[in-house]
Amino acid sequence: MRLDIRIPLGLLFMILGALLAIFGAFSNPQLYERSLNINLNLWWGSVLVAFGALMLVLGYVGQTRAKKAAGSTGAETTSQAASPQ
Repeated sequence: MRLDIRIPLGLLFMILGALLAIFGAFSNPQLYERSLNINLNLWWGSVLVAFGALMLVLGYVGQTRAKKAAGSTGAETTSQAASPQ
């Protein structure tokens, strides 16, 4: 079984995004005075979590498609090898 690179990258982005979002949710609001009171840590953490979730979903979909394709070609080759010509 081959590992799709989207799965570990999705996990990485989700973990880092969750840490950033949690920090943004519980940090001091005075920290964001320089950014026009926009909580950039919370927003970008949410973006990273959403991107990580998208990567995970695409990775799992790709793996299931690859397994189905490998299963169908494997069944065809075994049936062809078993039938006498």
